[in-house]
Formats: sequence, C-alpha cells, structure tokens
Amino acid sequence: MKIVLVTDAWLPQVNGVVTTLLELTRGLEARGHEIVLIEPSTFRRFACPGYAGIELAWRPGAQVAKRIDAAEPDAIHIATEGPLGAAARRHCLRRGLAFTTAFHTRFPDILAKALHLPPAWGYAWLRRFHAASAGVMVPTDGMLKILQQHRFERLLRWSHGVDLRLFRPVAPIALALPRPIFLYVGRVSYEKNLEAFLRLDLPGSKLVYGIGPVLAKLRAAYPQVHWRGVVPREALPAIYSAADVFVFASHSETFGLVMLEAMACGTPVAAFPVTGPLDVVGASDGGVLDDDLAQAALRALELPRERSRARALEFDWERVCDQFVSFLVPARAMDQAATPIVSAIA
Repeated sequence: MKIVLVTDAWLPQVNGVVTTLLELTRGLEARGHEIVLIEPSTFRRFACPGYAGIELAWRPGAQVAKRIDAAEPDAIHIATEGPLGAAARRHCLRRGLAFTTAFHTRFPDILAKALHLPPAWGYAWLRRFHAASAGVMVPTDGMLKILQQHRFERLLRWSHGVDLRLFRPVAPIALALPRPIFLYVGRVSYEKNLEAFLRLDLPGSKLVYGIGPVLAKLRAAYPQVHWRGVVPREALPAIYSAADVFVFASHSETFGLVMLEAMACGTPVAAFPVTGPLDVVGASDGGVLDDDLAQAALRALELPRERSRARALEFDWERVCDQFVSFLVPARAMDQAATPIVSAIA
C-alpha cells in the first residue's frame, strides 16, 4: 500500500511526536508499505514563534498539492495541524480525497500556559480542523474522553509504543552524582510543568536532559539542578538506566512517551494522576501516581525495577503499526470515509 504521511514535526526536532512517527514509518516499511513523507525540510521555513529550534513550512500549499497528486496514494494520513497538515487538508477537501488525522499534542493547553489564551478557543479550532477527517487517531483513553467533551467526532483509540530493542536495562552511564538520582528527559517548555519537579525537596540529585524555550529561565532559577542538554537517542538507555526515578510533572500530555522509555529501561516513574501518566503507568507497578509529586518520587524509589520493565513490555510497536493500518481509509473514496482500508481493498 502507498501511504502519504504529512507531518509538521520531523527531524531534527526532538520530541515524542517525531519519535512516534519515526517508529511508525519504520514499522510500516518493514511490512512492505511505501511511505511518501511530506515534512518541513524540503520547504521554505520560518521559526515557530516561542519555540526556538522548531521550523515550520512557509506557504507550502502548492507543493503539498503537487506531491499528493503525484503520489497517487492508496491512503493519506495527516499527523499534525501545522502549515503542512493544513495545506494537505485543504487539498484533500478540494479534490474529494478521504484522509485520517491524529491528535498528538494538546496545543490548546500549551497556548493557555504560554499565551494565557482560553483552552476552549484552541479546542474549537482543532475540532473544525479534524471534523473532515474519516477518523481521528488518539493515543490514550484519557485524551479520547477529553476530546469527546469538546465534541470531537470519529475518534479512534490508537496507542503508541516503545522501541524495546533500544530501550532496555543496560550498563548505566557514570554520573558521579549524589544518590538517589531523580531524572527528567524531554523538552524544557511551558507545558511540561517542570518547576513542579525542580522545586521539590528531595534527597540526592535532580538531573535534566533537554532543551526548550524556558531553559535559560529555569537554569538561572535552579542552579542546583544538573542540566545536561540533548544527547543522541542511542545514549538515552544508559541515562535512564543510571537514574533511580524518572519524574514527570506534566499535566498536558496526550501520551508521554519518555515515561515509557524510562520504564523500558527499568526506571520507575513518578507523576501526577492525570491523562498521559494514567494511561502509560496506570495502576501498574511501573511507577507511582500521586497528587503529591514528592511522595510519588520517594515511593517510586521502593519499586523493583523489573516491574517497570514489565509494564513497558505491554506497549509493543507491532500491534501499534497493525492498528494504524486498520484505521486507514481509501484516499479516493470520500463516500466510504468510515470504511477502513483493510476492509475496502479486501
């Protein structure tokens, strides 16, 4: 099957959306599917306001239309709601092409934190964006319920996975820091609620790997924290394996892939009991969820590491890829938009 995949998030960006789409394309290609990728690197670009290091395509409409038409795809999936996603959506609607979409990022909540805009405004705009989709893939039950509350339709529960070959317990990196080590890996940005972790009164050391728009501010405010920037993805298992607890303070996740990476390396998670952690950690012994994040972090120290790994083993990419394909619809059958492509071509 030839699949056009449109995404505004791609390398060299480092975030959970990019990681998820990379794993997805690899899994689909391994199954013999042809992926026609439309991503920002081959377009004129501009810097995303408020997010240094993220570039978006500038006026990509004509090129996106040509690439979709030239591909003559069996299915079209629009992964993001940025300039490329919007251009692909407009072209599909003009041409009567059916497509699926995904909800990867809670932009309304991010904008509420960064710009103090009412979240309802953002959800209303995104509801209109996804309204024409034959199916909106959503990574967690918690996020699906939130979108239902905002009157989104045609929602499809599509879990994410973790690369269990890469993320596994390995020889830990030598950190030479006082124990216990409480770790965060990810973007240092408004929506991650990182200060809720940084201001905790915990023994040992706090360690942060990542960059983002509030890095300078937080480094200045919390000089006792060990800030390490960005490392290659292949280096992360040794870092996760060296930590005692992975602390995740975000309240605005759709999934939270870094929690799954940490648990796959045997590192228990401490987080708030909100959408994302509730779905990834849940009621398992892979971590501790508590409204008191300090208590969650201290209790997580007592968890056997093999239980965190066992929870991560439940998130297998084989199943994730198969489910994605089952949700696709024939691109040239707008009148059959609710019919999965596996049924339509059987």
